[in-house]
This record gives sequence, structure tokens and C-alpha cells, in this order.
Amino acid sequence: MTALKVKIRENLKTVYDPELNINVVDLGLIYTIDVPEPRKARIQMTLTTPGCPLHDSIVSGIKYCVEGMEEVDIADVELTWEPAWTPDMMTEDGKRLLQGF
Repeated sequence: MTALKVKIRENLKTVYDPELNINVVDLGLIYTIDVPEPRKARIQMTLTTPGCPLHDSIVSGIKYCVEGMEEVDIADVELTWEPAWTPDMMTEDGKRLLQGF
């Protein structure tokens, strides 16, 4: 993973699912981070459920977070439902946080 992709992933840890209060990285919602051209990032992600009522809030938070980085002007966020999210996709930190929820 390039340094910029690592930095984007770390910055995404500041974006939280408002219902669970767990960041989108530890929750396992971020599938891929690509930098297809200079100053442009593409994030492929999912949500815990297709009917998530906070869809717009989470996607906007991700876009705002990444576009706020000095190295990125445009962040495209793509939602996918394949593979479907499961709790197994969470990091160990995310699983610990969920147990305390």
C-alpha cells in the first residue's frame, strides 16, 4: 500500500458510524482505497445494511475527510453490497468496541 493510501486509511479512522460510534475502518466498511491519478482518490465501501438510514451522513463524512487532505482534491466514494458486510470484517479493535456498545 502506498504512503498516500496508508494516510487516507488513517484519516478515515476519524469518520464514525453515528449509530455504533465505531470508525468506518475498524468497522470494516472500507473495502478498497485507490489513487488512480494525482490528487484523486477512489474509496470503495459498504454499509452494515443496505437500508442504512445514515447512508448520506457516512458517505459525506468520508468524502469531506479525504478531500480535506492536502494531497487530495477529489474523492469518489463508491458503495458496493458485494461482498455483503459481516461482523467478521471488523478489525480486532472494532470488535472490542462493539462488545462494549
